[in-house]
Amino acid sequence: MILFSSEIEFELKNRIKMNKLIIDAASEKIFLMIISNASIYNITQENTKINYEKLTIIINDFLSSKNIKITNISAIYINQGSGSFAGIRNSMSVVKAFNVAKNIDYYCYNLEDFKDEKNLKHENIPNLCKKYKIKKNLINPVYLS
Repeated sequence: MILFSSEIEFELKNRIKMNKLIIDAASEKIFLMIISNASIYNITQENTKINYEKLTIIINDFLSSKNIKITNISAIYINQGSGSFAGIRNSMSVVKAFNVAKNIDYYCYNLEDFKDEKNLKHENIPNLCKKYKIKKNLINPVYLS
């Protein structure tokens, strides 16, 4: 019976941690999306200097509003440009911190990676990263000058 209950606990932990977080701070708005097992949630915030400084708080508040903890995120997908230098730099710093502190894998995509896709939506980013073999934990930002 102990083995059986351990297997159930393992399955529940894996199910809980199947949430994905998408962060896009490369444009005029900070866009966040959670792709959960059964639901998709998103918010946007103004992409201002004040919000750059509190990006971690914005992410944590968004996760909390959906009763999700950062430890329940299995992967983070981050837009690495082209776009705002400060937005990209700050979002990458936050994601690297989450990786170091919580061991969460991250994938840095560029919208140019998916230029052949006809119907590009944020909720498709995880599948597109897999399709186009985007490497995890690879940072190669593209800033606009």
